[in-house]
Amino acid sequence: MSKIYGFIYKLIALGMVIFVLIIASPLAYSQINAQVQVIEKKPAAVTKIDGTPVILGAQKLFVIQAGVGSFTAAERAQTVAHRVETIANDSTIKVESFKIVDEANITNILAGEKLLFTITDKDGKAADTTRQELAREYLQKFEDVISKYRKERSAKSIILGIVYTFISTIVLLISLKFLNQIFRRSSIWINHWRETHIPAITIQNIEVLSASRFTALLHRSINFLHLVAVLGILYIYLPLVLSLFPWTKPLSTNLYHYFIWALHRSLQGFLKYFPNIFALGLIIFFTYYIIKFIRPIFKQLGSGSISIPGFYPEWAEPTYKLVLFLIIALALVAALPYLPGFGTPAFQGISVFLGVLFSLGSTAIVANIVAGTILIYTRAFHIGDRIQIGDAIGDIVEKTLLVTRIRTIKNVVITIPNATVINSQIVNFSTLSQDPNHYLILHTTVTLGYDVPWRKVHQVLIDAALATEHILAQPAPFVLQTSLDDFYVSYQLNAYTNKPTIMSKIYSQLHQNIQDKCNQADIEILSPHYAAMRDGNQITIPENYLSKDYKAPGFRLSPLENLFNPPNGK
Repeated sequence: MSKIYGFIYKLIALGMVIFVLIIASPLAYSQINAQVQVIEKKPAAVTKIDGTPVILGAQKLFVIQAGVGSFTAAERAQTVAHRVETIANDSTIKVESFKIVDEANITNILAGEKLLFTITDKDGKAADTTRQELAREYLQKFEDVISKYRKERSAKSIILGIVYTFISTIVLLISLKFLNQIFRRSSIWINHWRETHIPAITIQNIEVLSASRFTALLHRSINFLHLVAVLGILYIYLPLVLSLFPWTKPLSTNLYHYFIWALHRSLQGFLKYFPNIFALGLIIFFTYYIIKFIRPIFKQLGSGSISIPGFYPEWAEPTYKLVLFLIIALALVAALPYLPGFGTPAFQGISVFLGVLFSLGSTAIVANIVAGTILIYTRAFHIGDRIQIGDAIGDIVEKTLLVTRIRTIKNVVITIPNATVINSQIVNFSTLSQDPNHYLILHTTVTLGYDVPWRKVHQVLIDAALATEHILAQPAPFVLQTSLDDFYVSYQLNAYTNKPTIMSKIYSQLHQNIQDKCNQADIEILSPHYAAMRDGNQITIPENYLSKDYKAPGFRLSPLENLFNPPNGK
């Protein structure tokens, strides 16, 4: 039952299409006539065809080139066209009644007793013949065109047009259904072949397009072809149906002409542009193979198989990218003159606009790119290095042409523009960390009073360094006395390490060991100012480091008068 209902719905739709075509035909015909009349009145059109045509329906009978008295050629053509249309629509006037009546200076063409057209000697001269000969030629055209006009508008022709429209619509529906079946089955086949016959597209072991994406691309291509096929069938069907009725036949002709004109212009443009396509092909060919030639060279430089004095392996990849950019830029410059529309005002306007936009909006970008390039070739740091840029200390996790990213010891990633990096002082703790002659030196300063023997301090600090994990025994730690101040001596402990990435942890453990070793050696780490002025206060060394018989010193007392009358009069 559902199939029967579907067939009934299609028949109803078919009937509506035919009804709309029949109803819309006179309106379309009137619009075409209005457009033709407007074209006839334009001086440019008259000049182009050297006269004004007389048109019945969509058929041009002849061209009037000369005026008569105050009547211009265009006015004569309009009048004749109106007479011809009136007579053509009057079936009581037979074509056999058309005749020529020759008078002294004019020749008339009559339809029965009604005047069709008056031919003068000027008309004959303009047509390079006599008016009598011209009259016989025009009479034959009147008979042929009016006969055809009446035949096309007869009841028989209209009924045949409706029948042919019905048949054409049936064929259209069958064709569309057939296309739907073909493309639907094609989609089903593609789904079945996805895992077996449709492989992934790879280039040198790099998967460019996976099997699933390739399948989706095939589905989109099938859908696009389906749409093109449907539009093509509709484009054939519509002009065909329009050509079956005299009122819409001009529309059919115009549709075909538009397609042929577009196809001709496209083919002509392609043939005209073909030398440019050939030049573009050569540019692309040479650019591709130049890049393909230099790529292995830079790979060998990066791996160390090829060495150039003064050229470091880590420079290979960025240098290749710069050379690649220059090659592509030169190729674009060479290809621009061969692109469609090059040199036109629109192309020049877009180029100027893009240039201004780039110059105004990319100043910071260009500065960062230049700075990034300089940083690469100065070899200031590498991925994984522990560095300090300004107040930021951490490990390099990424460096690009635009920014440098640092991960701090607190696992915070800081992004710094390369223009800022290049203008800052860069401290690299990792550059020499693996060089036996130039290990990283960690240093810390302790201030102690003059009452502590300096040799004892040196030994205690060195012992604290050697007790610290990741501090190297060789080269041996050493101590420098950096200053002799009023109340204390500054002792700077220096120790070597090859683990710069954990130097914060090493510093913490080193300070712990300094505290332990100083306490074990009865060295009080306290402000020398406090120690020099201490009176009656217990020492600050932890109790477990003190001897069992330790007693805090007592307070020193002095008579009050000594404050006002110091000894020796001081």
